Amino acid sequence: MNWISPEIDVLNILEALCLLPFMYIINQYLFKKLKEKHDFFSTRSMNLLFIYHLVFAGVYYSYALFNPSDSKRYFRVVNNTEEPWFHFFKTETSFIDFLSYPFIKYFNFSYEMMMLGFAWLGFLGFVFAYLFFKEHISLKIKIFKKIDFLWLILFLPNMHFWTASIGKGAPIFLALMLFAYSLHKPGKRWKTLLAGALLVFAIRPHMLLLIIMGAVAGIMLCKQSLDWKKKSLVIASIGSILLIFHQPILKVVDLHNSTNLVSDFLSFSEQRAESLSDSGSGVNMAEYSLPEKFFTFWFRPLFFDAPGLFGIIVSIENFIYLLIFGKILRLKFFRFLKSAPLHVKSSLALFLISSFAMTFIMSNLGIIIRQKSMIMYFMFFVVYYYLGQQKSISQKPEGTGNIHSLPKAA
Repeated sequence: MNWISPEIDVLNILEALCLLPFMYIINQYLFKKLKEKHDFFSTRSMNLLFIYHLVFAGVYYSYALFNPSDSKRYFRVVNNTEEPWFHFFKTETSFIDFLSYPFIKYFNFSYEMMMLGFAWLGFLGFVFAYLFFKEHISLKIKIFKKIDFLWLILFLPNMHFWTASIGKGAPIFLALMLFAYSLHKPGKRWKTLLAGALLVFAIRPHMLLLIIMGAVAGIMLCKQSLDWKKKSLVIASIGSILLIFHQPILKVVDLHNSTNLVSDFLSFSEQRAESLSDSGSGVNMAEYSLPEKFFTFWFRPLFFDAPGLFGIIVSIENFIYLLIFGKILRLKFFRFLKSAPLHVKSSLALFLISSFAMTFIMSNLGIIIRQKSMIMYFMFFVVYYYLGQQKSISQKPEGTGNIHSLPKAA
C-alpha cells in the first residue's frame, strides 16, 4: 500500500472492516461485565455510540487521505523501521509507536486497520466517560429544556473526531477516563486506576502531573472526605510518585536541567507560544490577559474567526460549550462548590490547572481544538453534577436528605 496516496485502497478497507465482528464480540463481553457491576448500564446505548464513533473514524480517514495527518507519520515510522520493538518503549510519541509496533510488524496490519484499532480505543474512552458520569448522577438531566445532557456530551462530534485515528488522542482519552472512573472507588479499582495513571504518564507525562495536582487540590479543599492523617498519607504518596517521575515530566517542557523552574517555564512558554502563533491559525496569546487566554482556550474558534468549513463546525460545538458554561454563572453554583464532594472539586481543579498551564503554551487554534478535548469532560462532569444536585433538591420535600444523596433514576 502506498500510505501517502490519496487513492483509496479498497482491499485494505475491506480487511479493516473484517475487524468489526471481533470488536463487536469484545464489546458485548465488556458490556456484559459492566452491566453486572452497574444496573444503569445501557448496552443498546453503547452499541449506538459505537456506530456513531465508527462514522467519525470514516470521516477522519477520509480527511487524512487528502490532508496532512500525524496518523500517517505514526504508521510510516513503524512500518519502515528496522529497530526492535522495545526500542520504542519510551514516553510520548515513541510510546504510540510502541503500541502500534506488534500489530504492524507481527500481524501486518495496514494503515486502515490501525486507524480502526485506535478508533476503538477512543470509543472505550467514551464508555468509561459514560460510567464516570452515570455512576455519580443516575438522574436524567435535561439541558436547554429538552436535550438529555449526558447524551449531548457523549455525542459531541469534535470529541469523536480527535479520538478516531492513530495517535495520542484516543489512548490518552481512554487513560484519563479510566483514571476518572477509578477514583470513585480507588480501593476496589486500583488496577484500572494504576493502568490509567501509567498510560497517561506514558503518553503525556505532564498530564500525570496535572491530574495529581487536581487530586491534591480536591483533597485539600474537601473537608468531609478525609481526616488530616489520611490527607497527609495521600499527599506523601503523591509526593513520592512525583519524586520518582519528575525528570521525564519536566523533560517534556525542557525543564529537567532547570535551576529556576518558574523563570525557565515562563521563558519556555513564551518561546513555544511564539513558534505556534506563526502558523496560519495562530493567535497572539502572549499579549492576552488571563481571562482572554481562558476564553480562547475554552471557546475559540467561534464563528468570527473560524478557519474554513471545519472551523465553522468546531465553532458550533464551541458555542454549545459556551452555553453549557453559562449554566453555572450563578451564585447557587458557588455555594454548591463549598460543600461539593471530592470528585467534583478534583475535577474542577484538574480542569482549571490544566487550562492555566496550556494557555501559556498554546497559540494555535488547531492545536487548541485537539488539546482541550482531553480535559473538557472534567468540566462537563462538574456542570452535570451541579445540575443533578439542583434537580435532586427540587424533587425532595423541604428539609429532607442532603445535596449528595442523589436518588437513582427509575
